[in-house]
Amino acid sequence: MAEQKLISTLKICIVLGISLILVGHYLLVSDLLVEKNSIHGIMLGATFIAIGILFSLPTKIYLTIVLMNMEAKHNKRAQSPL
Repeated sequence: MAEQKLISTLKICIVLGISLILVGHYLLVSDLLVEKNSIHGIMLGATFIAIGILFSLPTKIYLTIVLMNMEAKHNKRAQSPL
């Protein structure tokens, strides 16, 4: 059950990271903050993108490793004689 909770948490982190990337992209493209705050608006959008990448990329790699380990355990149980 702990693995399922870990997988759910990792999936939430991936969705959060992708959402932050999309918000940062929207802020950079939409000119909402660029007109009012000039460089600070650009820095804010880039910060959202950077935090989103930090959330999503390592999480995807770790989730892949966890799922591969689960599959290897499942295959080992299926191949072992009863």
